[in-house]
Amino acid sequence: MTAETARTTEIKIMVIEDNQAYRDVLTLAVSDQDDMVLTGQFGTTEIALRTLEAIPSTDQPDILLLDLRLPGMNGLDAIPLIHAAAPMTRIIVLSQSDDPQSIVRAITAGVSGYLLKEASLQQITDGIRSVAAGGASLDQNVARFILDTMRQPAPATSGPLTDREREILELLAEGLLKKEIAAHLGIGYSTVDTHVSHIYSKLHVPNAPAAVSEGYRRGILGPSGLSG
Repeated sequence: MTAETARTTEIKIMVIEDNQAYRDVLTLAVSDQDDMVLTGQFGTTEIALRTLEAIPSTDQPDILLLDLRLPGMNGLDAIPLIHAAAPMTRIIVLSQSDDPQSIVRAITAGVSGYLLKEASLQQITDGIRSVAAGGASLDQNVARFILDTMRQPAPATSGPLTDREREILELLAEGLLKKEIAAHLGIGYSTVDTHVSHIYSKLHVPNAPAAVSEGYRRGILGPSGLSG
């Protein structure tokens, strides 16, 4: 195999991770692999997305390693935007979170892998190869959770909104972003994110505008629902 052929068969990898020390570890792990090359590393999704949108499709990464808890836009919200900017790039979530809600949202959004940061570097590089070859890569505990979920009846997600969910829906109707809602209510961003996800599930909608519209249609918002 010529050097040129070797370069064209390398798996191009991009990393979005705000922890510089962990990015350095991943960089070393990738640099030790003959069939991988790191083409970019970023601490925020916003900068990574601008880069993905600016580079030609032939230069976009094959694999994107994505943390979920990031400053600014979190990884979960970024997944559909990454798919839109780089349709051929496969995403592997690499997170500390084994929260069931995060797992379900990430898998539903179309990621190709979900590994926990406690995974060994060998497990991570093996997962990259598996996904690059068209397969999937799941942490054992994540895979077990998904199987258990498939075996059980789906949880009821169409019940009434809680008082906090109704309050957050009203703030969404006022045009506030999730980080603004968190500041307004004095709660964490991740807490707001979880409440918003529950609102979407209960109202069977994909986003905030649809949730607000459905809220008015059902009378949850407006004179017959919340005062405002």
